[in-house]
Amino acid sequence: MSLIPEHLKYTKTHEWFDENPDESRVGITDHAQQLLGDLVFIELPEVGQEVAAGDELGVLESVKAASDYYAPVSGVVVAVNQDVVDNPALLNQDPYGNAWLVKLAMKDSEEVKGMLTADEYSNIVEAEH
Repeated sequence: MSLIPEHLKYTKTHEWFDENPDESRVGITDHAQQLLGDLVFIELPEVGQEVAAGDELGVLESVKAASDYYAPVSGVVVAVNQDVVDNPALLNQDPYGNAWLVKLAMKDSEEVKGMLTADEYSNIVEAEH
């Protein structure tokens, strides 16, 4: 299993969140991309879309499954990563780096307190095996 970055926050549905006051990046974890397999299509939300924590942001399709991914916090989509749409394999290669999915302007930073730390997320992943 790959190293789970300590500076990120995580959800039980395998999204990661990189908190930033202006625009926070959201992606899926390495564990999630491994479960999905080779990604072939990525659906991103519209810039300007308002979301609540837990709302579906889009769909990830692989050769073996399709899976929704969700907003870890409430906010407004301020950017989407067109690179992953053009080349879905990036998500398999670099899930914590250049393969972020969306950037959100958070509405309530208090929601971050309910997210998982790297250690807590690691325990969930280990329990799934």
